Amino acid sequence: MHQFKAALEIIGINPFVYVPVAILEDIFAKAGKNKGHIPVYGLINNQSYKQTLVKYAGEWRLYINTKMLKNSPKRIGEIVHITIQYDNDDRSIKPHPKFTEALAGNREAEKIFLTLPPYLQKEMIRYISNLKSQESIDRNIVKAIDFLLGKSRFVGRDKP
Repeated sequence: MHQFKAALEIIGINPFVYVPVAILEDIFAKAGKNKGHIPVYGLINNQSYKQTLVKYAGEWRLYINTKMLKNSPKRIGEIVHITIQYDNDDRSIKPHPKFTEALAGNREAEKIFLTLPPYLQKEMIRYISNLKSQESIDRNIVKAIDFLLGKSRFVGRDKP
């Protein structure tokens, strides 16, 4: 596990820290890649987190959301203590069984879903899988199928 201190910065509305190059290189070696999203975990000011390293505008950043650090957008300039390590745990999210069933029951929607970019498939799966009440799950599965068929919006997106 690597440790470092960094000043909390912001780009747009997103607080972040730069990870030192030597630490990045070790994480890249452990991940076996230096592109795309790289899963990491550790501590920020002794609070545990799971996050991904993201390269944006040519720079690798560890974005700091409010789950990781309370009021992070209001703490710009603060020096935070971070531990970080590559996370090789499987983070894939399985589709909710009812969503899988709904897609299987509507071949046209399923065909469209399978042609969506992976990030959008993942967004839909994550959204439905994280819902708590059965009523909300059922309602949103209907919305997702309608979205795929071009009848409505879903998770703030227009028709695919």
